[in-house]
Amino acid sequence: MKKKILLGYGLIVFLAALPFQMNHGQVTVDLESGYVTTGYNDIRSPGDLGTMFSLNEELEAKGKVYYRLRLNYNFNDRNTVSVLYAPLTVSSHGSIPRDVLFEDALFTSGSPIDASYKFNSYRITYRYKLVQKEKFEFGLGFTAKIRDAKVALESGNIYAEKVNVGFVPIINFRLAWYPEEKIGLLLEGDALAAPQGRAEDILAAVTYKVSDKMGIKAGYRILEGGADNDEVYTFSLFHYAAAGLFLTF
Repeated sequence: MKKKILLGYGLIVFLAALPFQMNHGQVTVDLESGYVTTGYNDIRSPGDLGTMFSLNEELEAKGKVYYRLRLNYNFNDRNTVSVLYAPLTVSSHGSIPRDVLFEDALFTSGSPIDASYKFNSYRITYRYKLVQKEKFEFGLGFTAKIRDAKVALESGNIYAEKVNVGFVPIINFRLAWYPEEKIGLLLEGDALAAPQGRAEDILAAVTYKVSDKMGIKAGYRILEGGADNDEVYTFSLFHYAAAGLFLTF
């Protein structure tokens, strides 16, 4: 929680310093929205004693409109620092034809269940542009991510939840190719795998330069990952139909 608060302070400082930054670098606002659906979402909590169940195969997971906001500060030609706010909450409803032990609660077979899956992400990224050519760019960096996650189940007067807030270090990358002056192909994201789990958040998109101050994008984003330990087992996959707007100051 302290790291989440520190990240919030970092965002406030970033915003407060924008007038200074505009005189010494380039600030870009990246607004993204679209529609997100669930590919899979498997849960067991506690990880060693709970019942494995699916929030989208055994319950009905609803798709929804989403949004994201990223602020980029580009300086000294090859360096980028950015902050990202990426909220996500998906609801599921239905019943499971077997008993489910989740946390300290027992949800009996066939009982109606309302479920909520939250996975909000707060990130600070530094990236260095290793290749910078007229039609091709490639950068590599590091992301400090705060994961604010919660799974909650409710059935009648029975309620249980699993909350997890933690820090995750991830590798960041960005690859851009410009076959035409105004048209580009973009592949960017954060990804890392380790024995404790994995996380991938990757966008493939087509970009179009409307003007020197404005650009648009459209493409597909994948968010996948999870962890398997004694405390919790959770692996999920989300598909995003994404569209966005870039504004440069």
